[in-house]
Amino acid sequence: MNYFEKYVSNTLGASGNQTYFISDNTPQKGRVFYKAFVGGEYEYSFLFTNKLDSTFADGSHSQANYECRNWHIIKATAMIVDKKESCLNEPKFKQIQALHFANNEQKYIIPGEIFNSDPVSLTCEKDDYICLEIEFQGTEIPYFEEIIIPTFRYENGKWVENKQTPISCMVGINRSVEKRIGFLGDSITEGIGVPMNSYLHWNACIANIIGEKYSYLNLGIGFGRANDAATKDIWLEKAKKMDAVTVCFGVNDIGHGYSEETIKCNLKSIVDELKRSNVRVILFTIPPFGYEKETKEKWYRINKYIKTELSEIAEIYDICAILCDKEPNDNIAKFGGHPNEEGCMLVARDFVDKISL
Repeated sequence: MNYFEKYVSNTLGASGNQTYFISDNTPQKGRVFYKAFVGGEYEYSFLFTNKLDSTFADGSHSQANYECRNWHIIKATAMIVDKKESCLNEPKFKQIQALHFANNEQKYIIPGEIFNSDPVSLTCEKDDYICLEIEFQGTEIPYFEEIIIPTFRYENGKWVENKQTPISCMVGINRSVEKRIGFLGDSITEGIGVPMNSYLHWNACIANIIGEKYSYLNLGIGFGRANDAATKDIWLEKAKKMDAVTVCFGVNDIGHGYSEETIKCNLKSIVDELKRSNVRVILFTIPPFGYEKETKEKWYRINKYIKTELSEIAEIYDICAILCDKEPNDNIAKFGGHPNEEGCMLVARDFVDKISL
């Protein structure tokens, strides 16, 4: 993880390993398109892991920290696409750069491995697409089922939308920043709720308001829960490399029936672990999600715990003040359980007004 000593994130889109898919071990080819946050000529390196960050859905298929089997990168390429171009089929590439791994074109990946590509020079403008193309083969391939940026597979002679392709968990750029900001959470942090590839989720809005003096790493993953991050494995390790991290968990913990005490303990454990690594922690209250009856009361009590007891060890941002409907319907999400672009912009403006990063 010395990677983080040199590289910071250069995209606002969430990118991690949510689950894995089964392949027949024949060569496949995939692409993912990340929007560049900062333009210019820089040294890049792409970070990968062969371990899952979070538990997918009910956990029957895959769980947090699962180590996928051996697989093989046959060839990887980074390409720059003009922001005005469509990502579909064969866009015009402004730059094509082969990627290598320890000076080799191919990379054989073992279970649980963390690795990164060798440095390459890429030149792009802000909001240009950095396209990562990977030719791969294996039987268990980590991927991001709920990714909300363009992802494709090459099938029957053309590129078709398909999320089942390995991706980089950080598009790393070698540039100096004042602070490295991370956003750790579930689908609400990832940005589900705003249009695909729009970059209108609340933390992207925060980044665009504050600007390029900082870097921003979106560690939000759909179905993610505090119970996953509290295992103190790869997901939290990435957050520990930041200077400041927002933490927004609880919706899925409540939804999947974790006890009130377990949720409280997990939230405290995450805060404690981040602070032990000298990370500034801004803990969010649990957003509204249409809770009913017992879950509504549990949500009230945990948020009270966050605002009283956990406020003694972390800064608190009350996202509910923006997203909740008025009493007595304050359990209802005013802008949708996954906040739409209006709700996300209101959260971003309120956060920047109240929290000085």
